[in-house]
Amino acid sequence: MILVTGASGNVGSALVTQLRAAGVPFRAAYHSLEKTRKAAADGIDAVTVEMSDPATVQPALAGVSKVFLLGAMSPGQTGNESNVVEAAVSAGVSHVVKQSLWRADEELTPIARLHRPVERMLETSPLSWTFLRANFYLQAFSGNWAETIRSGNFFASPLIRARIAFVDAEDIARVAFRALTEDGHESKAYALSGPEALTYEEAATVLSEVLGRPIAYRGMSNEQALSSLAEAGMSSFHAKALVEVCNVYLDGGAETVTSTVEDVTGQRPRSLREFATAHRQRFE
Repeated sequence: MILVTGASGNVGSALVTQLRAAGVPFRAAYHSLEKTRKAAADGIDAVTVEMSDPATVQPALAGVSKVFLLGAMSPGQTGNESNVVEAAVSAGVSHVVKQSLWRADEELTPIARLHRPVERMLETSPLSWTFLRANFYLQAFSGNWAETIRSGNFFASPLIRARIAFVDAEDIARVAFRALTEDGHESKAYALSGPEALTYEEAATVLSEVLGRPIAYRGMSNEQALSSLAEAGMSSFHAKALVEVCNVYLDGGAETVTSTVEDVTGQRPRSLREFATAHRQRFE
């Protein structure tokens, strides 16, 4: 039995779909009771877990041998995920696949500094582990920026001039699936990217070609970004973390294309063009 935490997120929901299609026994953990009930009504073994409360974590691990670990990004993320690791050790779990972050071991950004202590905890625990250190998600285009692409033919973010090797969350989930259902992935830290590295201007050109209308990229200053994100309802913590990530990768560091997704799954990862074509309705 596999426990999937973060089951409603980009990677977690894709992993749930893949496990279900393959007939692999799993339990999906949600933070929201409403989402738990909806999943249960759809025939999924679903539980509500509040990672900050170990009393809700232990029952979710009953009969579980492997865990996909990802807590919601927050100031308490490190502690929340650590609670799950401690409970997994007590419950006799054998393997944890931790969703992590590109270059997390270098702790370059505030988000990496949330993930790395949990990686270190797993490295020194009796559990076997796999880390999925994923680059920037393609889902930013179909999620955060879809509305302005639809209504204004542009997307805006804190300025990054360099190329980024964006990766599809579904490809990350396919690697997670293999790491959870096969041997040979223990003590591996997988750097996950898509098949190409693009600047945001080049990404805008791809979107323009797919959608048949001109799409522009607007790089914002730190001040513009913080103001815009606050107006959009993003918390100060999340907005400042996002801006710092973009500052770190302003002139490079996220452009490396790895073969890991194809090496592990036997399938080439999806490009932005393929992603935008598959999700075209999100932009129209």
